[in-house]
Amino acid sequence: MIAYGIYFGALHSVQQMAADAARTAIGGLNETERKTLAQRYIDLNADGYVLIDKTKLTVDVKDNHNDSEQFVVSLSYDARQLPIWNLLPMLPMPEQTIKRTSTIRVGGI
Repeated sequence: MIAYGIYFGALHSVQQMAADAARTAIGGLNETERKTLAQRYIDLNADGYVLIDKTKLTVDVKDNHNDSEQFVVSLSYDARQLPIWNLLPMLPMPEQTIKRTSTIRVGGI
Protein backbone atom coordinates (compact mmCIF):
# COMPACT_ATOMS: atom_id res chain seq x y z
CA MET A 1 0.00 0.00 0.00
CA ILE A 2 2.86 2.36 0.74
CA ALA A 3 4.39 1.85 -2.72
CA TYR A 4 1.05 2.57 -4.40
CA GLY A 5 0.66 5.63 -2.19
CA ILE A 6 4.06 6.93 -3.29
CA TYR A 7 3.09 6.42 -6.95
CA PHE A 8 -0.21 8.25 -6.46
CA GLY A 9 1.63 11.03 -4.62
CA ALA A 10 3.95 11.49 -7.61
CA LEU A 11 0.96 11.40 -9.97
CA HIS A 12 -0.75 14.14 -7.95
CA SER A 13 2.42 16.23 -7.93
CA VAL A 14 2.73 16.05 -11.73
CA GLN A 15 -0.93 17.09 -12.16
CA GLN A 16 -0.57 19.93 -9.66
CA MET A 17 2.61 21.16 -11.35
CA ALA A 18 0.87 21.21 -14.76
CA ALA A 19 -2.03 23.20 -13.29
CA ASP A 20 0.27 25.64 -11.48
CA ALA A 21 2.37 26.21 -14.60
CA ALA A 22 -0.77 26.81 -16.69
CA ARG A 23 -2.05 29.37 -14.17
CA THR A 24 1.34 31.09 -14.18
CA ALA A 25 1.36 31.24 -17.99
CA ILE A 26 -1.93 33.11 -18.20
CA GLY A 27 -0.03 36.36 -17.66
CA GLY A 28 1.65 36.05 -21.07
CA LEU A 29 0.39 38.25 -23.90
CA ASN A 30 1.23 35.74 -26.63
CA GLU A 31 2.26 32.11 -27.04
CA THR A 32 5.97 32.89 -26.67
CA GLU A 33 5.46 34.72 -23.37
CA ARG A 34 3.14 31.99 -22.07
CA LYS A 35 5.70 29.30 -22.95
CA THR A 36 8.45 31.25 -21.21
CA LEU A 37 6.37 31.80 -18.06
CA ALA A 38 5.26 28.16 -17.82
CA GLN A 39 8.73 26.75 -18.48
CA ARG A 40 10.32 29.16 -16.01
CA TYR A 41 7.79 28.18 -13.34
CA ILE A 42 8.59 24.50 -13.83
CA ASP A 43 12.36 25.09 -13.91
CA LEU A 44 12.26 27.05 -10.65
CA ASN A 45 9.70 24.96 -8.76
CA ALA A 46 9.73 21.33 -9.98
CA ASP A 47 12.06 20.17 -7.20
CA GLY A 48 9.59 21.51 -4.63
CA TYR A 49 6.90 19.00 -5.60
CA VAL A 50 6.77 15.81 -3.54
CA LEU A 51 8.50 12.77 -5.09
CA ILE A 52 9.51 14.60 -8.28
CA ASP A 53 13.00 14.49 -9.76
CA LYS A 54 13.17 17.39 -12.22
CA THR A 55 15.62 15.50 -14.45
CA LYS A 56 12.94 12.88 -15.22
CA LEU A 57 10.34 15.45 -16.32
CA THR A 58 9.48 16.30 -19.92
CA VAL A 59 7.59 19.54 -20.56
CA ASP A 60 5.48 20.61 -23.56
CA VAL A 61 3.80 24.01 -23.38
CA LYS A 62 1.89 25.59 -26.27
CA ASP A 63 -1.28 27.21 -27.45
CA ASN A 64 -3.96 24.74 -28.43
CA HIS A 65 -3.91 24.95 -32.22
CA ASN A 66 -7.47 23.56 -32.40
CA ASP A 67 -8.77 26.29 -30.08
CA SER A 68 -6.79 29.52 -30.08
CA GLU A 69 -8.39 30.55 -26.78
CA GLN A 70 -6.66 27.78 -24.82
CA PHE A 71 -3.11 27.24 -23.61
CA VAL A 72 -1.93 23.71 -22.74
CA VAL A 73 0.78 22.50 -20.36
CA SER A 74 1.61 18.80 -20.82
CA LEU A 75 4.01 16.97 -18.53
CA SER A 76 5.47 13.47 -18.76
CA TYR A 77 7.31 12.01 -15.80
CA ASP A 78 9.48 8.89 -15.89
CA ALA A 79 8.34 7.13 -12.71
CA ARG A 80 10.53 4.03 -13.06
CA GLN A 81 12.58 4.93 -9.96
CA LEU A 82 9.55 4.77 -7.65
CA PRO A 83 9.39 1.72 -5.34
CA ILE A 84 6.14 0.41 -6.79
CA TRP A 85 8.03 -1.55 -9.45
CA ASN A 86 9.66 -3.71 -6.74
CA LEU A 87 6.32 -5.29 -5.80
CA LEU A 88 5.15 -8.75 -6.74
CA PRO A 89 4.91 -9.15 -10.52
CA MET A 90 1.37 -10.57 -10.26
CA LEU A 91 -0.03 -7.25 -8.98
CA PRO A 92 -1.53 -4.89 -11.56
CA MET A 93 0.89 -2.05 -12.25
CA PRO A 94 0.21 1.46 -13.53
CA GLU A 95 2.07 3.04 -16.43
CA GLN A 96 5.74 3.78 -15.81
CA THR A 97 5.33 7.19 -17.42
CA ILE A 98 2.96 9.58 -15.71
CA LYS A 99 1.34 11.95 -18.24
CA ARG A 100 -0.78 14.87 -17.15
CA THR A 101 -2.14 17.93 -18.95
CA SER A 102 -3.67 21.18 -17.80
CA THR A 103 -5.49 23.62 -20.06
CA ILE A 104 -6.30 27.22 -19.28
CA ARG A 105 -8.26 29.79 -21.23
CA VAL A 106 -6.11 32.53 -22.74
CA GLY A 107 -6.99 35.88 -21.24
CA GLY A 108 -8.34 34.29 -18.06
CA ILE A 109 -11.96 34.52 -19.22
